Amino acid sequence: MIQVEKVIVEEIPMLVVGKQDLKNIPLPGLIFLHGFMSAKEHNLHYAYLLAERGFRVFLPEAIMHGERGDDYSERVMSKSFWKIVLTSIKELPKIKHYITEYGYVIHDRVALGGTSMGAITTLGALTQYNWIKAAVSMMGTPAYKDFAQGQLNEFAKQGIDLGYSEAEKEAIFNDLAKYDLSIQPEKLNGRPLFVWHGESDPVVPISGIHSFVESGASLFKDEQITYMPDKYAGHAVTRKGLLEAINWIEEKVI
Repeated sequence: MIQVEKVIVEEIPMLVVGKQDLKNIPLPGLIFLHGFMSAKEHNLHYAYLLAERGFRVFLPEAIMHGERGDDYSERVMSKSFWKIVLTSIKELPKIKHYITEYGYVIHDRVALGGTSMGAITTLGALTQYNWIKAAVSMMGTPAYKDFAQGQLNEFAKQGIDLGYSEAEKEAIFNDLAKYDLSIQPEKLNGRPLFVWHGESDPVVPISGIHSFVESGASLFKDEQITYMPDKYAGHAVTRKGLLEAINWIEEKVI
């Protein structure tokens, strides 16, 4: 039987998913991050499938979402996008400490992944934490600065003014550069990465991750990156993509 337990890691609500009969045994772990305007419960299908295969999966709540959210306007949420991403990156050590301290995981077998905003967070976290054994990006981009500029351009087209001054924009871009894996691909540091992305994605264009995979090819080891572009998909993970990710995680982390 698969058990879903709710815990609070300091101020972070989190679901812990694993087999009930393995409750007191450290297992390979995956921290899986949800997308923008989503919540931790929306990724329970990933957690269930991996728990069946002997993993323990952790689904934390991002700030301004789910239990940590409120009825924020689209403008407020959009302006807070990068604050949410960077806060999630900075909260990961708290989660890693908790799941290790309480014996949930085998300490050197912790992977990180996510969908959309969660995948973007994952790719940024790879620039900061060497303890991430492997990573999964479903509809993410490592190109933080380029994506942020694209967001601003899109809002401008829609007549949405987020109220940033030029100085504020420059400060944001400078901060994002620290987490931009596309300009420091060496920080992947030999770790395996699974990438799934729809070629017709209108929300997070595939160009960011595609350029990263192609331009960094000389740096990466053979079979280090599993890249699965889907010719027909948009901004929604297909079942095939989901199952390929599950199979890959089992192979690389166990």
